[in-house]
Amino acid sequence: MVPASVGFQCPECVREGNASVRTPREQGAWRSAGRRWGVVSVGLVAVNVAVFVVTAVSAVTVGNAPLSNSDSPAFDALSQWPYGVSLFDQWWRVVTAAFVHIGPVHLLMNMLALLFLGSELENALGRVRYLALYLVSALGGAVAIQLFGDPRVPVAGASGAIYGLLGALAVLALARRQDVRGVLTLVAVYVVFSFLPGISLLGHLGGLVTGALTAGVLVATRRRPAVQGLGLGVLALVLGGVALTVPTVAVLGL
Repeated sequence: MVPASVGFQCPECVREGNASVRTPREQGAWRSAGRRWGVVSVGLVAVNVAVFVVTAVSAVTVGNAPLSNSDSPAFDALSQWPYGVSLFDQWWRVVTAAFVHIGPVHLLMNMLALLFLGSELENALGRVRYLALYLVSALGGAVAIQLFGDPRVPVAGASGAIYGLLGALAVLALARRQDVRGVLTLVAVYVVFSFLPGISLLGHLGGLVTGALTAGVLVATRRRPAVQGLGLGVLALVLGGVALTVPTVAVLGL
């Protein structure tokens, strides 16, 4: 007999009882990270890391160190080179540049910020709206670079999208009538950081403004999903159109 909480049980009864109880499954690392940080945020981090690996391998193929990934054919093809977009119709650069980083420190800082800011927004907006916010914000940063940046200098990084998340957090806090002092302080710190040498102030500000505008559309149309989708689509098309057409006029001086 086997001692039980009340009396005794026969060994056969214990085995039968244990067989009827489901053994909890151990969660994989991916699922655990998704629960903690959000599936979309973790997926975006994975894409950024994968692109970094591609650029690092590309650097090795031309005789450079893997951590010097910006000195590689893959980086040259994916970064936002305004002249390449406006003069050579390399339209993909306004999108792919948001997934390319210059060295591991740049990548690490952006991915930590993405997880920190994105987890809250993904929970608040849902996966689809959050992903739309991220991508449209990245496009907004690219537009600012195309319009006002030095067309000769390549730019890369997820910072435009991340600053868009900051702008969205501020708008959502205002819409919910929450205390916005903490969010605005964070925005101020990030903006001041943007003035450091080697950082794209234009991309950051473009992403910040676009993220706030996108969040405004989401809030204003939250009870009308069809109108919400249309509004986000129109915003993305306008930004894409400006990025691909207006800079050509500016560069040619017409």
